[in-house]
Amino acid sequence: MEKFVAFLRLTRPANIVTAIADILAGIAIAGYFTSDAEFQPIAYLILATVGLYGGGVVLNDVFDADLDRIERPERPIPRGVVSVVEAGTFGVFLLSSGIAAAFLVSSSSGTLAFIIAVAAVVYDKWGKHHSFLGPVNMGLCRGLNLLLGISILPDQIAHYWIVGLVPLIYIAAVTMVSRGEVHGGSKRTLSAAGILYGTAVLAILFAGIRNKELLATGLFTVAWGYMIFTPLISAFRNPQGPLIGKAVKAGVIALILMNAAWAAAFGFPVVALVIASLLPISILLARMFAVT
Repeated sequence: MEKFVAFLRLTRPANIVTAIADILAGIAIAGYFTSDAEFQPIAYLILATVGLYGGGVVLNDVFDADLDRIERPERPIPRGVVSVVEAGTFGVFLLSSGIAAAFLVSSSSGTLAFIIAVAAVVYDKWGKHHSFLGPVNMGLCRGLNLLLGISILPDQIAHYWIVGLVPLIYIAAVTMVSRGEVHGGSKRTLSAAGILYGTAVLAILFAGIRNKELLATGLFTVAWGYMIFTPLISAFRNPQGPLIGKAVKAGVIALILMNAAWAAAFGFPVVALVIASLLPISILLARMFAVT
């Protein structure tokens, strides 16, 4: 049982819920949620993102094993509950399963899943060590994950690929903030993150205005903005590790509200509510398992 929980901990369950929210938002953007929508491709894409996200974060811990023995000895690999080989095998299995599940939907979905897997491994091994390319690399994974949801209708990717830039910008900002989790951060970095947060918020509000869905979009966007800016402002006032950690945790979990806002902006308020209902699940899991 201890090893099972350790493997589960490696996958960051609370974060996986936010990845599922990406997929549901992407499906809403594609306009797939109609009366004749089939459930099977939705299920395959959810399985795909579970595998891709889970595999990506597991391999992150594999590559960080030596550093974690110093900075985060409580994690499963440094504690010796799971070996590096076991975790590596598990991570590769998850990524492979995610790619396979996506190919069951379409070749477009499978190709996107493969690119996401490559981008995740590149970040785990090299990207995170670069101050600029690292955040962009991580943001790219999230942007592509939103497009993975849109790929449920492959022809819609060409129409809506640009929306993938919004989670790219947002997650790049969250990743920038996370650099100060252990040793503290800088007000300059936090200020830059705040500007990028604001850019993402305005982009979704613009989508709501453009699609004449401002009211519902505004409600979810306000909730999202409150959730991300409140801890970010606290961290700016006192840029110490624990407060920055709270800002990062909120930034990741708040992706659920961001995705709910996306669904609302494209005319699916009921889907937005379903996505938002994932928030308490993610918060509960975040109390049980680490988010970062």
